[in-house]
Amino acid sequence: MTDQTPDRYVSFCGLDCTANADRLMEMLAARMAGNESRWVGYFEKKLAEKARMGTDNLFFAGAQVNALRAFFEEVGDEAALALLWDLEQNCC
Repeated sequence: MTDQTPDRYVSFCGLDCTANADRLMEMLAARMAGNESRWVGYFEKKLAEKARMGTDNLFFAGAQVNALRAFFEEVGDEAALALLWDLEQNCC
């Protein structure tokens, strides 16, 4: 039996990391809207920095994985947590 787990350090072949990171950012924006969590101000600051630096969504997700996890856990977004886990395991 062969291991079917992709080796993220060898190849991203067949993975749509960019699209998944874009989808995660859409989920983040949706959860931030109208939310009074302390994380919202944090992410507003980090998203402004992201815009100034010109980094992409995959870089942002990788750099903010712990904060994103904490926020999505706080709001109970299981779909976002699953997508974040997938990005972390396969793309970051």
